[in-house]
Amino acid sequence: MALPVETFFLQPDAEGTLQTQIRQLVAEGILSGRFRPGEKLPSTRKLAEHLGVSRITVTLAFTELLADDYIVARGRSGYFVSENAPEPPAFPAKGSDKSTVDWSRAIGQRFTSADAIPKPADWASYRFPFIYGQADPDLFDSANWRLCALEALGRKDFDALTADYFDSDDPKLIDFIARQTLPRRGILAKPEEILLTLGAQNALWTTAQILLTQRRSAAIEDPCYPQLRSILEQSRCHLNAIPVDEHGLRPDALPDDTDVVFTTPSHQCPTAATMPMARRRALLDKAEADDFLIVEDDYEFEMSFLKPPSPALKSLDRNGRVIYVGSFSKSIFPGLRLGYLVGPAPFIREARALRASVLRHPPGHIQRTVTYFLSRGHYDAQVRRMSRAFHDRRMTMDAAVEAHGLTVAGAGSFGGSALWMRAPDPVDTAELARALQPKSVLIEPGHTFFAGPNPPANYYRLAYSSIPAPRIEEGIAQLAATLQEMG
Repeated sequence: MALPVETFFLQPDAEGTLQTQIRQLVAEGILSGRFRPGEKLPSTRKLAEHLGVSRITVTLAFTELLADDYIVARGRSGYFVSENAPEPPAFPAKGSDKSTVDWSRAIGQRFTSADAIPKPADWASYRFPFIYGQADPDLFDSANWRLCALEALGRKDFDALTADYFDSDDPKLIDFIARQTLPRRGILAKPEEILLTLGAQNALWTTAQILLTQRRSAAIEDPCYPQLRSILEQSRCHLNAIPVDEHGLRPDALPDDTDVVFTTPSHQCPTAATMPMARRRALLDKAEADDFLIVEDDYEFEMSFLKPPSPALKSLDRNGRVIYVGSFSKSIFPGLRLGYLVGPAPFIREARALRASVLRHPPGHIQRTVTYFLSRGHYDAQVRRMSRAFHDRRMTMDAAVEAHGLTVAGAGSFGGSALWMRAPDPVDTAELARALQPKSVLIEPGHTFFAGPNPPANYYRLAYSSIPAPRIEEGIAQLAATLQEMG
């Protein structure tokens, strides 16, 4: 029996190429049981005419379905649903109508937090997205990334793609990080002192799990990265939030009983302050004198387009007290989720064992793709391209902010991708963000960056990583006008 061509139609809002959509609608018909083994599909010519696409598009989609044994070709008779195609379940899918579980009692430990920075899923549809950390498709080298990913799928990389590393990492990527990436930050490390992680946040979580207990004390910057504070609160350690100044964390403000300090010396999050060399040395001296460890998140050092970046705190460490956190997720794209830890071998050994027990290792294909992207110079070229674009956007931001009389609380003298702003005291920037959203303007309220029950409500962050320079002035004008209306 032949399936009528009218059975097939493309959804106007479907994602992917036409070839992908055609393959998906045939596969879904088979998986749902609407198309049965042995049934004949329309000819590629008829289906192409019905869908309004080229015949080669349908042919390529059918070729993929053939390869996966969803359909078979029978000489001049055409295409048929394969007898070996996946079968739909013989029982109806059912969900529970109600739950008799009291989840308020059943949940033993809670991880939900109000500290997450909200980002609408459709942020790219906004005309003025002043939000941090999203990939700009105009700056990403998708062509070379695709080539590297395809090469990593090749026969010679079959083991890198398919092997279970257990607690190990791609030796080629570790070698590149040790010989190329870290020396640029003044850091020398052996392979046994480097561990790959699923981004910087995973590296921070791993570090907290190993170094902190309910009897130990940690110090964080205030304001700071909200997810770091959540991680440390979950560890149930004693937590001290240390207010930062225009130079970042103050070593003399650290409590005497501190066991671990978490800091962002190169580019403080979110104020963008850079810790001076004298203060870095003072922090290291205090760590030695008071016997505590330092976790350095080397956040956004690549975006130092106004001045050359300062050496990493880890490069000044002579006593093995600094654990270094790096990431490719910000400079390549956030969804990559690939970072790394650098520290003394005993610490990395425990981190490796913890990672193996939780997630084993980052996917081998991602590791090998990144290796090719780094080693062929594509990464450096992308960072230079991003730096030039961010420099132009920063100049436009500075001029627009000054022209409209907005107050900058922290701008970062080395570069970065955002400004830390302060609204007039009566303004709640969470309400400001809600008022701006219908005007297609997105900003990040700043209260989530602060510790304590009553954080200041009038700070906000304006990022320029996701907005093209020509739109910046108009967006800042909308922001200034809305502030005046609320004022």
